[in-house]
Amino acid sequence: MSQTPPMRSALGRVRGHGAGHGGTDHFIGQRLSALALLLLTPWFVVSAALSMPGPSYVAAIDFLSQPVNAVGVILLIGAAIYHMCIGAQEIVEDYITKPLTKTLLLAVNTLLGIALAAAAVFAVLNINFSGV
Repeated sequence: MSQTPPMRSALGRVRGHGAGHGGTDHFIGQRLSALALLLLTPWFVVSAALSMPGPSYVAAIDFLSQPVNAVGVILLIGAAIYHMCIGAQEIVEDYITKPLTKTLLLAVNTLLGIALAAAAVFAVLNINFSGV
């Protein structure tokens, strides 16, 4: 009876990881954020269409001034930006081969996601609490 060789590389055995050491986290995060978007996007479209009589600035402010709508929009923003950042990170990791370029693009991806999320959440909270 012959012994089958192990499926890990020598470096993988030393580090304790196989070839896919980090893909599961991204896979699960991408699927959960997609599920959140599948639930939150129709809610946003339907509730905005039902509560806003027309596309006006005042109607949008009134919509975001309601706490339930503000929380829902913040959750939608968070899920969308997280989903976007994971997808962009996967593209950079898979297709960019130069280490410096990869590092810079991953840093820009992370910082841009944080900046977009912070600005969007700040805007929603500012509208909700100040009634501007």
